Amino acid sequence: MTTASAADTQLILFDLDGTFADTAPDMAAALNLLRRRHGRPPLPLARIRPFASHGAAGLLKVGFDLTPADPVFEPLRQEYLRIYETILVEETAPFPGMVELLEALETRGLPWGIVTNKASALAKPLLEQLGFLERAHCLVCGDTTRRPKPAPDPLLYACDVIGVAPEHSWYIGDTERDIQAGLAAGMRTLAAMFGYLGPNEDPRHWGAHGLIRHPLEVLDWLADPPSHP
Repeated sequence: MTTASAADTQLILFDLDGTFADTAPDMAAALNLLRRRHGRPPLPLARIRPFASHGAAGLLKVGFDLTPADPVFEPLRQEYLRIYETILVEETAPFPGMVELLEALETRGLPWGIVTNKASALAKPLLEQLGFLERAHCLVCGDTTRRPKPAPDPLLYACDVIGVAPEHSWYIGDTERDIQAGLAAGMRTLAAMFGYLGPNEDPRHWGAHGLIRHPLEVLDWLADPPSHP
């Protein structure tokens, strides 16, 4: 599959956590509530933030040093999710510039959607409470397709739902698996530098078509891709 030029863009897709919305404060608050229940002191947001894009598995790693192979992992994961559901959008908000970007895309008649590994039971009410569920042309979650990202399946599903070929689409995300999924689907990709990058993560090595440090920089790529991303 060959990606098309920016002029052929017909669809923009975003990752959710760390790209579309800053969900880390509420995810961190839920983790700290879980830690308190189990007799542990809270962690600072700065310590938790880089793990927010990696879901409950990443949060339980930083919060309890657990992996999915640990016997107590799944019970704690379920407990964490129950807590998180109750504080889903207390501090969560779109990243600065995202609302303006969406308005610009909509003015141009470009459809946009969300493709996330977050479970639909969390992603759908989150977008609904933020007021974007009806505006998004699609919401594809971690349990929508059999294989989540980094497999291309969710992105291909989104394209199929909207009726746009992958080569006419962009995917924007803040993790390496986002870029891997986008490239595997035959899309153009942008790595969000404003997302939840860990100290050992370097998006310059992910193979993305470009790097953006603010959501509105997406428009630069749609107009005429910068020569030095």
